[in-house]
Amino acid sequence: MIFLKIFKVSLSIRKPHFRIVFISSVLLGIHWITYFYALQLSNVALGMLSLFTYPIMTTLLEPIVLKTKFTYFNLFLAILVLIGIFFLVPEFSIENKYTIGILIGLASAVFYSLRNLLMKKSIAQYSGMTLMFYQLLINAFLLIPVLFIFETKNFEQQIPPLLALAIITTAMGHTMFVMSFKKFSVTAVSIMSSVQPLLGMVFAYFMLNEIPANKTLIGGALILATVIAESIRTVKE
Repeated sequence: MIFLKIFKVSLSIRKPHFRIVFISSVLLGIHWITYFYALQLSNVALGMLSLFTYPIMTTLLEPIVLKTKFTYFNLFLAILVLIGIFFLVPEFSIENKYTIGILIGLASAVFYSLRNLLMKKSIAQYSGMTLMFYQLLINAFLLIPVLFIFETKNFEQQIPPLLALAIITTAMGHTMFVMSFKKFSVTAVSIMSSVQPLLGMVFAYFMLNEIPANKTLIGGALILATVIAESIRTVKE
């Protein structure tokens, strides 16, 4: 709401589109919940790996949902991204809970892809700020019962990092992500956003002094090359 007031963005949405906003909000909420569960059941590397299959999910679902032409080049790029993320994972220790965590992470990727495609198809004409405001508001109301069902002990100590997560990575990050749909296809945005693991590696180096392994650098280079290739191809179109 603060961002909307500062940038003087309208809150109005046509009545027929509220149903789409609500459905996309539910999909986003399920995506978040399943992703955090995937991280808890496995680990950060496996959780990110399973989630970042969503460019492939998007590539396969976009022709069905948006009735666009299927291109094998996008599928090829999505596979390259997946291979690159495999390189980023230092070690796989598959146990039962890891397997379940990966499956939940894959489900999270499907929900995320469907939400993005639904927004691109039906409500992309609205400001990303407006859409994220309603989606966050709807999810806030839907998840209120969680406060009374699950343990919330020591919640006060977690407020600073939660605020950072809410404002920087969620409100600002997802708003810019949604706004990019106006300039690029959902598949292109999905593939370009796969640079996140590489950025995470860079931040970890400067903030935590974590030096990446050689195969991690190979995976990062592969992802970056794929992102650049897709960006150039999309701009030319």
